[in-house]
Amino acid sequence: MTNKSTQYRRIASLKNSGEFKTYIEHLGIDLPFDEELENPGQSSLGQPYKMQNGFTIGNRFCILPMEGWDGTTTGKPSQETTRRWQRFGLSGAKLIWGGEAVAVRHDGRANPNQLLINETNIDALRTLREELIAHHALNTGRTEDLLIGLQLTHSGRFARPDSDKQLKPRTLYKHPLLDTKFNIDSAKALLSDEEIEQIIADFIKAARLSYDAGFHFVDIKHCHGYLGHEFLSAFDRPGPYGGSFENRTRFLREVVSGIRRTVPELQIGVRLSAFDWIPFTPGEGNIGQPVFFNNYSYAFGGTNATGIDLTEPLAFLRLLESLGVELVCITAGSPYYNPHIQRPALFPPSDGYLPPEDPLVGVSRQLNVTAKLKEAFPNLCIVGSAYSYLQDYLPNVAQSVIRNGMADFVGLGRTVLSYPEMPLDILKGKQLNRKAICRTFSDCTTAPRQGMISGCYPLDDFYGKKPEAEKLKQYKKDNRS
Repeated sequence: MTNKSTQYRRIASLKNSGEFKTYIEHLGIDLPFDEELENPGQSSLGQPYKMQNGFTIGNRFCILPMEGWDGTTTGKPSQETTRRWQRFGLSGAKLIWGGEAVAVRHDGRANPNQLLINETNIDALRTLREELIAHHALNTGRTEDLLIGLQLTHSGRFARPDSDKQLKPRTLYKHPLLDTKFNIDSAKALLSDEEIEQIIADFIKAARLSYDAGFHFVDIKHCHGYLGHEFLSAFDRPGPYGGSFENRTRFLREVVSGIRRTVPELQIGVRLSAFDWIPFTPGEGNIGQPVFFNNYSYAFGGTNATGIDLTEPLAFLRLLESLGVELVCITAGSPYYNPHIQRPALFPPSDGYLPPEDPLVGVSRQLNVTAKLKEAFPNLCIVGSAYSYLQDYLPNVAQSVIRNGMADFVGLGRTVLSYPEMPLDILKGKQLNRKAICRTFSDCTTAPRQGMISGCYPLDDFYGKKPEAEKLKQYKKDNRS
């Protein structure tokens, strides 16, 4: 690469924790880091967490929801889906945040192979959960301290529900940049208040089915530009679901209220993009740069183009606490228009751009925002994100975060696709398997962007031996700049 990203050190090139610490200091970022790891059995990462209802979660690792674009066209799990959930179980993490996003109705699917929750599919989802538990028992011997949720979603603006793979958006307001970027006819895509009421009913029904399938909690997804997240930035929408903070959180409140009436035993969580920025686009040298727009005002938790204002995110967490929602998972932005702020990586996916900052800056930003939210709400159970880019030094940062109370759980995403045993290896004090560590090549995103199933093609032979691996390799070769 002949651009400024060559200035960024690859994590794999930093030979020890001392070099990593020196590089952090060189970047001038506030990144928590312990040079020495605690002994097995004494690690803060292995400490149990007691919830307000008395349930004890066995350790401080959480598996974040990841879609595989590999379900059936009717929304049932495939062999690949089942294998992924089995590996989540093998990880040893005691909190499973949804496994992956499951659509509450057909038109809310992000892709035509996304899982779909309904009466027809519920037995398959129950079996998926049981497979995870069985494999967790194989690796840990205990499951009574394992908490499993299901992430419920409607993809809204980014829905591609049908086999033609065309974008069929359902939006809440006319967006001056995203409508143009994705060629959206806002008049045709706009949801009416009556349609929103039906979607709320669909979330409540999906929660009841989730409980019937044995899940401990459901996540009412409010992140990454999908429908729940878009409600929070519907400043320009008239009527009961837009404008004021009270109206923009009405969707959440009505879903929570309906779940409490229907299945009061079911716990509720929310995964939240705690801040958002203006869309980015490839600039000179394919390096990401913010789109120019005067007085951008469509970013929940943001200010202008790339600032952060936590006033409303703090109010949102205050609302969650008042509603008795204890589980909160923090992320940021959207992979569709500013991927570097929520999924730091040196190598971009096919529809992305080279990072405009060292990815460690993005990691530091998310960890510190999460810490501010945790400090403000000590009684909420806060899960952090953005750890995968830390690679070899993930244990050192994760330990420091938990030890210092900056979050309650370390959320792991991409890295467990290639290395599902990483949490257990860390807890046992074993040396990490460097050959299995995710190097954030972004193939797990590029593949589905090109119509292939998601997986770690470079490091997982299960995917590396598939025909899609050669197709992916050829695509990257043909599109290399």
